[in-house]
Amino acid sequence: MQSRRLLDYDRETGLQTWHTFDDDTNTTIIEEVQDIRPIIERNVAIQNHEAGGALGLNDYSRKGIKESWWHVASIPVVVQLQWLRQYGVNIHLMSKCDWTKKKVRQLLNSREWAHLRTGTGRI
Repeated sequence: MQSRRLLDYDRETGLQTWHTFDDDTNTTIIEEVQDIRPIIERNVAIQNHEAGGALGLNDYSRKGIKESWWHVASIPVVVQLQWLRQYGVNIHLMSKCDWTKKKVRQLLNSREWAHLRTGTGRI
């Protein structure tokens, strides 16, 4: 028999942390769950807003670059945790670690993670 209970809920991000215990196998599982649909839908809407140009920059990106910022992606917390476990990437180290910056760019430029970008061009 399995028992599952909510350990934590972050109202700001919607991240839920669940604990599951399986009596039959004596196994504990900690699982993070987040509804990422609103983030992905927002990213796609931004990607499609006056998209195009030689560099794949949309109006949103061009405006940001003119104002000395460039919002290239929105990465849900649950994806950040997945990248940390799967690839050893801690996105919070991007400003301090060249390897991390290179790996995040590589992930965001891949087809698998393209829905996290706010533009259609390469980063």
